[in-house]
Amino acid sequence: MVTFLAGGTGTPKLLYGSEAVFDPVRTPVVCNTGDDVEMGGLIVSPDVDAVLFAAADRLDREAWWGVDSDTTATHDEVHALADAAGLEGGPRYLPEAAQTAGRDVARWRRFSGVAEFMELGDRDRAVHVTRTGLLDEGRSLTETVRTLADALGVDRPVLPMSDDPVATIVHTGEGPMHFQAFWVHHRAEPAVEDVEFRGVASASATDAVLTALEDPVVIGPSNPVTSVGPMLALEGVREALSSTTVVAVSPFVEDAAFSGPAGKLMAATGRDPSTAGVAAAYPFADAFVLDEADATPLDRPVVRTDTALGTPADGRRVCEAVRTALERAGAEVA
Repeated sequence: MVTFLAGGTGTPKLLYGSEAVFDPVRTPVVCNTGDDVEMGGLIVSPDVDAVLFAAADRLDREAWWGVDSDTTATHDEVHALADAAGLEGGPRYLPEAAQTAGRDVARWRRFSGVAEFMELGDRDRAVHVTRTGLLDEGRSLTETVRTLADALGVDRPVLPMSDDPVATIVHTGEGPMHFQAFWVHHRAEPAVEDVEFRGVASASATDAVLTALEDPVVIGPSNPVTSVGPMLALEGVREALSSTTVVAVSPFVEDAAFSGPAGKLMAATGRDPSTAGVAAAYPFADAFVLDEADATPLDRPVVRTDTALGTPADGRRVCEAVRTALERAGAEVA
């Protein structure tokens, strides 16, 4: 078995077309939940859902989030009502006292549903309604995701990193804000001062996650700070990665990020925004997959290929390079 770590869109893109290289049933994916929010009373889990929808062949592969060909009638009506009532749009955080009330899993990231700042499709919203209902019935997030996977016909094991609340808070010149507010609403424009994984000191990786990390691990080309960082901050995860074979796919070509705010966030948290910075952030990685145009010298085995992703052929090509890197690092891959 081989376990993938997923956050954002990088790993879903990597896994697109990977079935010819890695059997999905034997390829668990551990997903970042620091990006989760509660909005309008619904638990939204973007990184988990991107993996679920991709595995169910329902993912919108142009946006790389949400359900393909989804409608937005409810979202549009929510905004029409807010406009008619003269209610201000944008992220509307619930009062401070409410941030630690109600469901524990939603702590520090509760938003009003008024003029919701994230566009939720109608079929996408049905998943959030079901997830929230299952959590309210007393199931853990891990159990809830397993139930949703079964409902969507997903054979791949999809594991949230923790059943406990961990909220990624970006500290900016405009004040602290949840990562989704920073990225979705503010388009990553505010100057970043630091990144906090609120709640991580009292959170733990699940037993299912720690078991999955006993096998060789692949870190997809995700943002090292806000996509992979919350997982690494959980007690026991770095130790687990140090005890197994790890291959990382760089989200950079030297100092150019493929997409997203990875460079900005790495620089703001004292890391070099480059492949070299990624290697420094992952001292437990035994080998790397880099783009063929990336000449960064590393002190560990490197396999180079065209790491652009977006089609099944791309995913297969890069996963073949990942498999080669695992083998060069000494892993036995069935």
